[in-house]
Amino acid sequence: MSGINRTFAAAKNKKKNTMSKICQITGKKAQTGNNVAHSNVHTKRKFNVNLFTKKFYWVEQGCWIDLTVSAAGLRLINKIGLNAAIQKAADSGYLT
Repeated sequence: MSGINRTFAAAKNKKKNTMSKICQITGKKAQTGNNVAHSNVHTKRKFNVNLFTKKFYWVEQGCWIDLTVSAAGLRLINKIGLNAAIQKAADSGYLT
């Protein structure tokens, strides 16, 4: 079994009890920053990622998979294909 299959087999069979706000394809995650009022008062805030839980059919493996992907991750999958995007994410360590 190749490294990508082992990595993805664990993710495929995992229960959905907790959901981190990280894209599995691009690795994007929430950033922190400040709300700045007119009086220049700074209060901490969080910039969340535009995430979706999508179901994809992985033709090379012949199975359906659930991925938490950002809008940029969806565009990447449309551009280079699901298999190449999963391979790139596994190489970068984003796919868990």
